[in-house]
Amino acid sequence: MTDKFLQFPVIDPIIFSIGPVSLRWYGTMYLIGFLAALFMANKAADKSNGLWTREQVSDVLFYGFIGVILGGRIGYVLFYQFDYFLADPLYLLQIWQGGMSFHGGLLGVTLAVLIFARKTNKSFLAVGDFIVPLVPIGLGMGRLGNFINAELWGRQTDVPWAMVFPTDALQVPRHPSQLYEFFLEGVVLFIILYVITRKPRSLGLTSGVFLIGYGVFRSMVEFFREPDAHLGLYFSFISKGQILSIPMILIGLFIIYWGYNQQQKLAINESKKVSKASAKSTSTSASSSSKKANSSSSIKSAKGNS
Repeated sequence: MTDKFLQFPVIDPIIFSIGPVSLRWYGTMYLIGFLAALFMANKAADKSNGLWTREQVSDVLFYGFIGVILGGRIGYVLFYQFDYFLADPLYLLQIWQGGMSFHGGLLGVTLAVLIFARKTNKSFLAVGDFIVPLVPIGLGMGRLGNFINAELWGRQTDVPWAMVFPTDALQVPRHPSQLYEFFLEGVVLFIILYVITRKPRSLGLTSGVFLIGYGVFRSMVEFFREPDAHLGLYFSFISKGQILSIPMILIGLFIIYWGYNQQQKLAINESKKVSKASAKSTSTSASSSSKKANSSSSIKSAKGNS
């Protein structure tokens, strides 16, 4: 039955090993994503007219890295393995057993961005707009890592490109949902954000579009992705990933609205400052002219009296 469907390519998840140390494709994918993000962020900083420095780029990426690790792990345990946590709280620290949540990582990065913004006296939305165009690179590389590991595969199907994964106990053809996510969350979302950031935009627009885009794409792919065995589907049709992604869309819309209002207020305040400066300059000029006129009149009067 499975002969007519695609067989998963034979890919060793370990690139090479030196003694007990092994270099895995999964970790390498994330490393590639991080280096690519660092390269792009440094280029953006160089073109920012002094708004960003390379040192600040290194700092914010470090903050983000910590946020991803802590938030991703805590989010996974609370969102997907809460029963394990209640039975054994130390499970939270057992990172070597695997388990990271994007939505938890997002919350961790959001907190990291907030801390960095306050420390550097930058706008929270401005820092977010600088960071989010880099995220799809890591997302895309991570999904390729999932595919190479033959994990997080999709639901059973009979489409021509269905694939049989070696880690599937049932050995049935499934959607290669990791590749769907690579394309939508990695490639398409990156292109959308790249187009947006080519020109100056209102504050928060880039961050909002990222949240909306990821929320929509993740919710779409969840219809093809196999739900977690111990969670299943809620109300027989919605997955935990969709439940966590739908609020992202709403928050993204709010951020766009909030950012637009913030920018309008800044523009109004700037206009008021310019008007005050102009009025002060006019007043000073008029006062100076009046003094010159009075001085001139006094001189003429003095000459007349003489």
